[in-house]
Amino acid sequence: MAARRRHWRLYALGGGLGHLTRAAALARAAVARGHAVDLLTNSPFAPGLPLESWLGPGATVHRVDARLDKAATVAAVGAWLAESTPDVLVVDTFPRGLAGELVALLPTVRAPRVLVHRDLNPVYVERFDVARAVDAFDLLVVPGEDAPFMHHPRAVRTAPWLLLDADACLSQVEARRRLGLDDGDSRPLVAVMGCGRPEEVAEAGETVARLRASLTPHAEVLWLVPTPHEGGLTVWPALEVLRGVDVLVGAGGYNTVQEARATGTPLVAWARPRLYDRQALRLKAAERVEDAAELEAKVSSLLLHQAGPPRPSTWVNGVHAAVEAIERVAR
Repeated sequence: MAARRRHWRLYALGGGLGHLTRAAALARAAVARGHAVDLLTNSPFAPGLPLESWLGPGATVHRVDARLDKAATVAAVGAWLAESTPDVLVVDTFPRGLAGELVALLPTVRAPRVLVHRDLNPVYVERFDVARAVDAFDLLVVPGEDAPFMHHPRAVRTAPWLLLDADACLSQVEARRRLGLDDGDSRPLVAVMGCGRPEEVAEAGETVARLRASLTPHAEVLWLVPTPHEGGLTVWPALEVLRGVDVLVGAGGYNTVQEARATGTPLVAWARPRLYDRQALRLKAAERVEDAAELEAKVSSLLLHQAGPPRPSTWVNGVHAAVEAIERVAR
């Protein structure tokens, strides 16, 4: 039985696509339970994604221009919070806010506060007294990975969060069709994920070119991008087609890794440097690469030894437990 309809505000500021993806997963599950969700994002990818139609009726997306300076971004957050009083405020990753603005703004929010609590660089945690900021929240939801304050008395751990449940993803045959392969084409498929910082997007294109040069005609190599980019195939969410992918090449971000693990898709990945996220801790030694030559070698090896355990047909999506925990706090 669905809980009483509540108004959620979901703060998901942060560069790249990671914060938005995790927030979208939570928002979609909340909307499916009948809640109204306002999602705030400054992801540079947000303008190109059909978020409202994908999240469903009851979702509103506020897109803050990623090019705004700190002062303008803080002003946009303040205006968003002042629009109305929600039944619950959910903040992804940064208890102080991306620019520290929530330290002053949170006391003005007369609603339960929930922190989506993930691993953070310990230097940041210590320098900015994140422990004190965490204590301003009524609930900490830990989405499937260890985090500095996961043993906090108000912390609840769930399975990793995913954009889609297993039954919403395409079968292997359907996914390969969606990716442009003919039914009679039995070649394995290598998918390179192409989002991130501009230099990382360029590097993904170079990786595709190298893999095509070394693997053609024995494998198909595709560059998957969330929004249109020259040379890439626009697919979002990528999770929907992962059953059709034999090897996934990307970075060690939260969503890429959790989607690969859930679907059993072999992963070859860079540990990208990030200010807050520690990708190297997330990747297994067998998945991580240091240079282009090692990447090509690992992809080739995985394609040669494809006979492995059956890939999972289902998985536990932690967003559902997270929504239920947030509903309890919102009461």
